[in-house]
Amino acid sequence: MTQQQLADKVGIKFQQIQKYETGMNRVSASRLWDIAQAVDVPVSFFFEGLMDSEMPGVVEGDIFADKEALQLVRAYYGMPEAQRRQIFELARVLSDAA
Repeated sequence: MTQQQLADKVGIKFQQIQKYETGMNRVSASRLWDIAQAVDVPVSFFFEGLMDSEMPGVVEGDIFADKEALQLVRAYYGMPEAQRRQIFELARVLSDAA
């Protein structure tokens, strides 16, 4: 698979794939998830061969370990900026009320 084909499947520009490959940019957890989906492998595929002692444990309070939270963040950033601001304000008001 070429960089362009992977970029098309993930929904980004091929230059971003190049930056990931060269280490110029870090791959976020959500982007790694997207790439795993695009190449039809589990995310754990990218960590095969690492010793268990080298793997960090689950961080207490890590909301991104929760699949629902990750989906919420993806949906949020999929919205136009004006809608994101409104959703943010709504969430802030609701959390203050709780």
